[in-house]
Amino acid sequence: MSQNPGTGTDSAAAVALANARAAQQRSVSKESERILAGIGLVILAVACFATLDTATKYSTLGVPILMGVWFRYAFQAVATTLVLLPLRGTELLRTRHPRYQALRGALLLASSIFAFLSLRYMPLAEFTSIVLIAPLVITLLAATTLKEHVSPLRWSLVAGGFLGTLVILRPGGGAFSWAIFLPLGLVLSNAWFQVLTSKLAQTENPLTMHFYTGWVGTLLVSLGVPFVWTSLPSWEWWALLCLMGFMGTVGHFMLILAYQRAPASTLTPYLYAQIAFAMLGGWIVFSHVPDSFSLIGMAMIAVCGAAGAWLTVRERRVPIEPAES
Repeated sequence: MSQNPGTGTDSAAAVALANARAAQQRSVSKESERILAGIGLVILAVACFATLDTATKYSTLGVPILMGVWFRYAFQAVATTLVLLPLRGTELLRTRHPRYQALRGALLLASSIFAFLSLRYMPLAEFTSIVLIAPLVITLLAATTLKEHVSPLRWSLVAGGFLGTLVILRPGGGAFSWAIFLPLGLVLSNAWFQVLTSKLAQTENPLTMHFYTGWVGTLLVSLGVPFVWTSLPSWEWWALLCLMGFMGTVGHFMLILAYQRAPASTLTPYLYAQIAFAMLGGWIVFSHVPDSFSLIGMAMIAVCGAAGAWLTVRERRVPIEPAES
């Protein structure tokens, strides 16, 4: 009795197809898990940054600002070196553009100084919302300075974000003061920092960039910190400075891990969860609750900023880092 040879062939093909589908499903499942892990890491990172900003605002009550900035950078620079140098060796130090690395570190240092000064005079949530218009300013710089094409949708998002900023600041109202120029200075310096980051990221290792950023800031602040150094009245202030350094360092490492697990275009909108964490920190530590106008402005910035940041990342293929102290 003869066997139909087609039957065995069909069975083998069916098994192969089933195995291929199962492998595809496992691959999709693993990719989904990586993306969810990336999203979780980004949310934890911005929670660290919001905690850093909360601690920074509190530190300005008793610690000279330049001293606080130095400690925050020195902690990150030393911790980064201890972790990355044994892993990467001298490869960590290799860069094709040392001048741009120095300029990038100086720009982030300028952002940090503006952040410390801003947090001394402004509520947390309002400060965080204003500095998160940085991706929209990048669009403006790209159009005016780099002569890049900007779509009508992008222009509308920029307009919406700046309108949200005006709703928070309310020029002519009680919320408007000279202090609002401090976070705007931060936004401008951070936007240039992001533009330079996008250029360097084409040839430089992100870990190398992270390493040089910390040390450039530390060395520059070290020039001025001896003139303002003071003994702190209790160990709690030193613990607060350690918390600032720890949260900044951990937040940046979590961002690096997140961008290794998921596309930047997927993760970038979740950076705006920092506004919610900042509101929580301001309420718990300083008993501050934004008024209804500020909440409307924050919502406008979050929606327009997240969409604008997503479009920027999609076009440039480079992660946007949050503006933090």
